Amino acid sequence: MAGYERQDGNGLGWADQWDTHFNEDAKGTQRVQKSSKIAKVKAVANNGMEKTKVAATVSAQKVKSGTTTSIRWIKEKVQRKK
Repeated sequence: MAGYERQDGNGLGWADQWDTHFNEDAKGTQRVQKSSKIAKVKAVANNGMEKTKVAATVSAQKVKSGTTTSIRWIKEKVQRKK
């Protein structure tokens, strides 16, 4: 490993643990980055939820229409036999 590299993700790297001048600003930046990542994830989830809701609504309308058409067809067949 050439030089000092900060670990992302699972906590502090070895140098961060032993660095007496590890500044608090870096921790604050990480918090801001995490909160902005969370906001992005929420926005994507909301967008996905809206798409899912629209697809479910359209599908339900198609099922309802198909069922209505099928019932009418069956009624016609039964009435013709009488």
